[in-house]
Amino acid sequence: MAISPPNEWEVYIIETVSGKLYTGITNNFERRFDNHLKGHRGARFFNLSKPLKVVFREPHFNRSEASKREAFIKKMTRNEKLALITSRRF
Repeated sequence: MAISPPNEWEVYIIETVSGKLYTGITNNFERRFDNHLKGHRGARFFNLSKPLKVVFREPHFNRSEASKREAFIKKMTRNEKLALITSRRF
């Protein structure tokens, strides 16, 4: 996994054990993923199905741009998200 420089924001997609896709943003990916895994301050989304693996990461220079991209990705269909993941292997 690539590590983000300090203060760089990332959009990420995590695949769950049940195959669902979760999209989020962070400026400290390792901490945020650990939160999701442990359930401590992680997204409630993972109460239904635990995180399995990170399938997509995309860096952004600021929170605003990352938030816009996150919103765009969240509006995509599952097939569009899978195509994005396939086209941008990290």
